[in-house]
Amino acid sequence: MVRAIVTHPGGAHKDDLLAVCVLIAEHGAPVARREPTPEDLEDPEVAVVDVGGVHDPARSNFDHHQFPREHPPTCALSLVLDGMGLYEDARHFCDWLEPAEWFDSRGPKKTAEWLGVPRQAIAQLNSPIDVTLLRRFAAKTELAAGDPLYEFMRYVGADLLDYLRTARARVDFVARHVERWSLTQGDDVIEVVFLPRTEPAVDEPSAAVAGYVRAERLGSTVAALVYPDRRGDGYGIGRHEDHPRLDFSRLDGEPDVHFAHKSGFMCKTSATDPARLQALVRAAWLSG
Repeated sequence: MVRAIVTHPGGAHKDDLLAVCVLIAEHGAPVARREPTPEDLEDPEVAVVDVGGVHDPARSNFDHHQFPREHPPTCALSLVLDGMGLYEDARHFCDWLEPAEWFDSRGPKKTAEWLGVPRQAIAQLNSPIDVTLLRRFAAKTELAAGDPLYEFMRYVGADLLDYLRTARARVDFVARHVERWSLTQGDDVIEVVFLPRTEPAVDEPSAAVAGYVRAERLGSTVAALVYPDRRGDGYGIGRHEDHPRLDFSRLDGEPDVHFAHKSGFMCKTSATDPARLQALVRAAWLSG
């Protein structure tokens, strides 16, 4: 168990704040914003975050600033999540993590270039929530349970950990039940992932199937997802990653389709027979 968390004083960044949030949620330890002592670095019950020049999870040391220039982009949060065995899942399920790694280790200019956006776009994505949390955290020298900021950071860390652990459980559940369809139409082939109804039912079935596709790295091949409708006995059908060859608005008027989104990205049907579900996907399929 970690009984104390030490991170650097002065300006705070998103990666060290989030790393501390996760450690607060996991251990409930107080935080000191100061330079670590040699004793801190040797004590595995003191987590030293984003400072100290050492990465040694066995001793709860999580700094990346000593890594060489050519080291893959990483940050304090990455190291903490990796030490908890959650990093790979975080890379799969948290789209914001890799940009955060780039920003912290390469800076805004190179991050913008990597994202293929103007440098100004990085600043345009800043939120007053980010500004306030970082400013208030930077102003602290100590932080402990009962302080409103500490409790808010506990919520942030707990929600992130809960999301990652739940996402992994969902993916494992879906993997045990999912079917993959290769549908043909003329010379074309389209890949569909189908999750039948299960007992118990999976929470957030559309997100669970999308998480499975991402975790299995199937995104470049899968065009559509078919999953149990939470509000009825039928199914939802949606295009994956806005696949350009599917338009479910074309299904408006089908007797067993009770909702077809005008933008074409999904529909809801009372159909339950896999053959009929496959026929609906084909009916939404645009010719090349």
